[in-house]
Amino acid sequence: MGLFSFLTKEIAIDLGTANTIIIYNDKVVVDEPSIVALERNTGKIIAVGKKAMMMHGKTHENIKTIRPLRDGVIADFQSTEYMIREMIKMVWIKKPLFPPALKMVICIPSGITEVEERAVKDSAEQAGAKEVKLIHEPMAAAIGIGIDVMEPTGNMVIDIGGGTSEIAVIALGGIVNNKSIRIAGDDFNTDIEEYMRKQHNINIGERTAERIKFEVGAAMPEIENPPDEYAVHGRDMLTGIPKEIKVNYTEIAHCLDKSISKIEAAVLHALEMTPPELSADIFRTGIYLAGGGSMLRGLDIRLHLKTKLQIHVAEDPLRAIARGTGIALKNYDKFNFLIK
Repeated sequence: MGLFSFLTKEIAIDLGTANTIIIYNDKVVVDEPSIVALERNTGKIIAVGKKAMMMHGKTHENIKTIRPLRDGVIADFQSTEYMIREMIKMVWIKKPLFPPALKMVICIPSGITEVEERAVKDSAEQAGAKEVKLIHEPMAAAIGIGIDVMEPTGNMVIDIGGGTSEIAVIALGGIVNNKSIRIAGDDFNTDIEEYMRKQHNINIGERTAERIKFEVGAAMPEIENPPDEYAVHGRDMLTGIPKEIKVNYTEIAHCLDKSISKIEAAVLHALEMTPPELSADIFRTGIYLAGGGSMLRGLDIRLHLKTKLQIHVAEDPLRAIARGTGIALKNYDKFNFLIK
C-alpha cells in the first residue's frame, strides 16, 4: 500500500452481453443495458445504457445503436471502451477532484480465447483502469450464490446469460470441466421474432421480443401459475399496417423448445465428462442456476425432469455473477489464484 493508495478505487464489473453491472463498496452502483447510441457523422456518443436502449430500433439514419458485446465477447472494441468509460462515470455521485486509479475485476465467459481476453483487458485499460484482472463467469456465479468453492466438493453451476450459457463443475477452487455454448437469452429473443413472423405474420423488434420473453416466456407448455396472455404490437407483414395480436405462454414455450433442448444437451454432456467422485457430490448438492436466462418460467422443472437432480435457482440470478465478482475483489488475497 503506497502513500496514494486512498486514491485507488476498486470496482467489480460483470461485462454482460445484455447488461453491465458495476459493484463498488459492496453495492450495485450501475446496472445498465450494454448498449451505446452514437452519431454516424461524427462518431460522438449520444447515450449509454437505459437511454440508448430506449432509442434501440427507433433511430433515424444519423443515429445508430450498437450492442458492443456479442456472444459474451467484444464485437466492437471502440464502443466497448466508450461504454465502460461512461458507466464508470456513473459510479461517482460527486465527480472526484483527481481521476482515481482504478483496479478492476471483470468477469468473462470461460470459453473465450486468449485474444478475446486481451480485448477485454485492453478495453478496460483504455477506459482508465490501472490494473485489470479477470475471473471466469461460472466461478463468479458460484461465489455469488454462496457456494464454498474451496471445499473438496463438486458443485455444478449453470449460468445462462444474454450471449452464452456456461456449464461448469467446480471443486477445490477450480473449474474441473466446463461447457460454454453460445445459446442464451439473445437466441431466445431471435426465436420469438422468427416465430411471430412465421406463425402470426407480424414483424416485431428485438425489444418487443425481449418484452414477450419477460411477460409470457416459458420453458414448458404446462407450468404452475401461468401468466396472462400478452398483447403484442408490430407490423403486419401482408398489409404493412401496425396491428395487435395476443400470445400465450404455451406458444412461446413451443418456439423456445429447440434452443432449450441445446442447453439441456450441453448440461448432459458436462455431466458425462464429470469424474465419478464429483458426480456423487453433484447428486447430493444438485445443480445451481444463475444468470437472467434462469428466470425463464419452468426452466428449473424442465432441467429437473431431464437430469433427475435437484435444481436450485440463485436468489437474485441477474446479479449473482456481479455479486461473486465483488466478493472475489473484496477477498482478493483469498481468491487471488482464481483471478488472472
